Amino acid sequence: MNWRYKHTALALCTLAFTATMVARLVISPLVPRITAEFGVTNATVGLALSGMWLAYALAQFPSGVLGDRYGERLIILTAVGATAVASLLIALSPSIAVFALFTVVLGTGAGLHYSVATTFLTKQFDDIGRAIGVHVAGGPLAGLAAPPLAALVGSRYGWRVGILLGVAAAVPVFLLFAWRVRPTEPVRPDQPIRERFALGPLVELLSRPRIAYTTALATLGAFTWQATASFLPTFLEIGGGFSTALSALLFSLYFVVHGGTQPITGSVSDRIGRDATVMGTMAAGVVGYGLLAATAAFDLGLPVTVVAVGFVGLAMSWGAPLQSRFMDLLSEAERGAGFGLVRTAYMVIGASGSVVVGAISDIAGWTVAVGLLAVVMALGLATLAANRALRLGY
Repeated sequence: MNWRYKHTALALCTLAFTATMVARLVISPLVPRITAEFGVTNATVGLALSGMWLAYALAQFPSGVLGDRYGERLIILTAVGATAVASLLIALSPSIAVFALFTVVLGTGAGLHYSVATTFLTKQFDDIGRAIGVHVAGGPLAGLAAPPLAALVGSRYGWRVGILLGVAAAVPVFLLFAWRVRPTEPVRPDQPIRERFALGPLVELLSRPRIAYTTALATLGAFTWQATASFLPTFLEIGGGFSTALSALLFSLYFVVHGGTQPITGSVSDRIGRDATVMGTMAAGVVGYGLLAATAAFDLGLPVTVVAVGFVGLAMSWGAPLQSRFMDLLSEAERGAGFGLVRTAYMVIGASGSVVVGAISDIAGWTVAVGLLAVVMALGLATLAANRALRLGY
């Protein structure tokens, strides 16, 4: 492959996504030390983290509008810079209220990146599925490295130093991006921003049959992803009966497969089609979550669990082909704000995955809770299969 400017742009966008994800993921392993210092409950810190993830989801649409208005490069730099500043302020927080405020700021700042960067990359590449797949892989890369590193640093130097890993990740990326990525021309430099928030056009875009159909599929995927990211280690330890260390290792395996297969599923979707590729990921989810539920119910052992986690990692690579499907359906002028709008829609609804699966695990146990995720994947697979078999045109 001859290295070109577009590859530099892809590499730096991926690093930027990794940096924004690192800053968010380093907080969770430090929660026990944060609660101890501030004298609050896990629920209080959990509320702050929920606010961060909600702010991240809600920032997707405005980020697209801002990218159209001011150019993608400026918004990506703002996102990475805001991530660094917010991480620093979290580390310096004198109280839990200030801590919570700056976690929401972190979510908002980090949320400016993804939709804008994806739109930027679609302008650089013809094979957008592969490019989006590489870009998405920046998240699992952060998920693999950030939590254990934060736990190690936090145990030795305190939670505030652990939080500063977000600063350490964001600042070099900010400088590299500013140095190597060229200025980008805004798509709608003269249109007042308030016009982009008019309700009518937003409803019209989301109600288009193919957009609504794709958003529903992405919501099923986001629901499952959120639940997996929140509870897979807990399920492996409590439901599967594995040690804390082994559960953490299996969780790392999930991120390795998840990150490694994103570019592959994106590239495959460029060749054989978006829907066929998404069907493959959903089918992997049915197998993976089904095996996990069976493991908890019948104690099938470690080898089966390893296979199940691998299938789950593959299943959660639905993002590359489905996000590419959105881009196929949106015109070039719509991609910035339009992709941000659908991202906000499916991420906000999908965020309920953690709450629903957590509640079901309390009421009916982990086998039923994880079995629900297999059902969600089966619903997505059946929906895709019906669309193809019946030629519904979605």
